[in-house]
Amino acid sequence: MDRTKKESFVASLRERIDRAPVMYLTDYTGLNVKAMTQLRRSLKDSGAEYVVVKNRLARRVFADVEGLPDITGSLEGPTGLVFGYEDAVSAAKTVSDFAKEHDQKPVFKLGIMDQKILQPAQIDRLAKLPPREHLLAELAGAFEAPLVALATVLDAKLQETVGLLEALRTEREKA
Repeated sequence: MDRTKKESFVASLRERIDRAPVMYLTDYTGLNVKAMTQLRRSLKDSGAEYVVVKNRLARRVFADVEGLPDITGSLEGPTGLVFGYEDAVSAAKTVSDFAKEHDQKPVFKLGIMDQKILQPAQIDRLAKLPPREHLLAELAGAFEAPLVALATVLDAKLQETVGLLEALRTEREKA
């Protein structure tokens, strides 16, 4: 790679780091080109991106970006970066599901979310969370239940009032 390509790659990597709220470092040892292509497609469908980096160039970029924790110790061996642009869970889930189908490859080295380091076990827990839509539906259900109970109680009181008025009307008609 010549100097201009390296500079272009470094600028592109810096832009991705700035744009992505979450990033995972993986070791892709043992994956062939076909599998890497499948992984990239799966990640693209989930709003993420997979980039293979040279560790030397990645160290240079991480040193220049403010606020990132020091992860230079993890930049050993083959390194692929997963940039999650939409949410942290879908990117982690996609890589985790892919690894289950491909002999546990790629392997998470670590992650960065909100300028904090995530260990592989934490990333695995993220990957096991339900999808965002499911969590939002549960939240909506949690908000809806008390409102339904309130409406039921108010309806019962209204029915009770109607019954009392009907009894009063009937009693006055008799008198």
